[in-house]
Amino acid sequence: MEAPSFSLGAVVITPTALEKLDAVDVQTALKRHHNGDWGELSEHDRRENEIALTEEARLFSVYRDRSKTKFYIITEADRSVTTVLLPEDY
Repeated sequence: MEAPSFSLGAVVITPTALEKLDAVDVQTALKRHHNGDWGELSEHDRRENEIALTEEARLFSVYRDRSKTKFYIITEADRSVTTVLLPEDY
């Protein structure tokens, strides 16, 4: 499968996520997100991301770091910003 073509824009992380998440795992997840590996999404949400790639809508991924802390990566519809955040930050 060919990797999706989209810009991450500016990559930002919430203070809570920065404090709690392993930095290496965040970098790995960002690479996965940028390559179209959406992590722990349902099949429905995976399809929504595939549609979002062509319709320029928001992209959403879910991952866990090495301590099993769940976190999200969201790329905005205009591809200006990608945010790493915890569920409680959402």
